[in-house]
Amino acid sequence: MTEPVWFVIPAAGAASRFGGPVPKQWLRIGGHTVLEHALRAVRTCPGLAGGVVVLARGDRRFVRLPPAQRRGVLTTTGGRERAHSVLNGLRALDSAANEDWVLVHDAARPCLPRRDLRALVAACAGDAVGGLLALPVADALKQADRGGRSRATLPRGGVWRALTPQLFRYGLLRRALTAAVAAGRNPADEAEAVEALGFRPRLVAGSALNIKITRAADLPFAKAALAALGRQR
Repeated sequence: MTEPVWFVIPAAGAASRFGGPVPKQWLRIGGHTVLEHALRAVRTCPGLAGGVVVLARGDRRFVRLPPAQRRGVLTTTGGRERAHSVLNGLRALDSAANEDWVLVHDAARPCLPRRDLRALVAACAGDAVGGLLALPVADALKQADRGGRSRATLPRGGVWRALTPQLFRYGLLRRALTAAVAAGRNPADEAEAVEALGFRPRLVAGSALNIKITRAADLPFAKAALAALGRQR
């Protein structure tokens, strides 16, 4: 890519589904926090100009990370929903130009393969919109009724499961999230906000190792995935 690339890592969530007193992004795997693993992966992006980590109000854990992890990384405060937090992150990147690129990566995804990140950047180079890592759905999809029983099997052709990072032009993503917040919408991810403006983000096949830690049971899988990635590098 000829344009600079910036990153935003929203890490302001309380991890209500995970449970426990410590938000999942601050748990440790192999001696490092989940956020550190995510940050390390994103910082291998070619052409990276800088980035921001979005934290919960009053969260002082980031300043206790090793200086090498924090060097060159801005911080800002998150908002009520993911869209508010990412938008706050974009606003903090006051050196970014509209045509620059922004990677948005979940703090709870510590197992991003470097080759997937490079594939995303290469696939979106020259694109007017951007794209995201995603996985084609392989399992049968069931629609449940109110009683928790399967009422129908849904077609899975053309259905993908969204991952992160998601990579968009700075100006476009800021406009999309600003419109979503102003309309009171709560997009599930950045791609949904961009789609609402009539654009079609590019889908780039990613790895199943790029798991999101949502529940405590996900931690052993993340540890195994990091070990597998370590063997591949």
